[in-house]
Amino acid sequence: MDRMSEEMDRWFERASRGFALPRHSSSHGLFSSHGHEGHWYPRVEAFQKGDTFTVRADLPGLRKEDLEVNLTDDAVTIKGERRDEHQEQREGYWRSEREYGQFHRTIPLPEGVIAESAKATFRDGVLEISMQAAPAEANRGRKLEIKDGSAEGQRR
Repeated sequence: MDRMSEEMDRWFERASRGFALPRHSSSHGLFSSHGHEGHWYPRVEAFQKGDTFTVRADLPGLRKEDLEVNLTDDAVTIKGERRDEHQEQREGYWRSEREYGQFHRTIPLPEGVIAESAKATFRDGVLEISMQAAPAEANRGRKLEIKDGSAEGQRR
């Protein structure tokens, strides 16, 4: 399973180069930044377990109404916007912070996934999209026997 997971990670790495947005590091100071020019990049994981392919996105502080999920035969796209305002008043000062961020993540789907079977749930800040995938056994491949190219086989 670990090997399959590593291979899936490498496949997604290669396949998503044209789709995924770069991830930016952030600090949590007074003027923290999450992304570039108002963009925010939530963490997303995609994996296959048995015959189910799952995409999970960590979207803390968002509501279901803040999200849009679009699905094609070869990719799932998650879009949304988060708004966070924090006000603090203490002795001698008042501080107000606002943070806005739009995001757009496109995750390629592996071959054999049945996009029409997709279902999405959102709970405790985690969006989970699951759909039927080809069974792991179907993706294993097989050993091919190599026959001898003797004169007998060439007489035909």
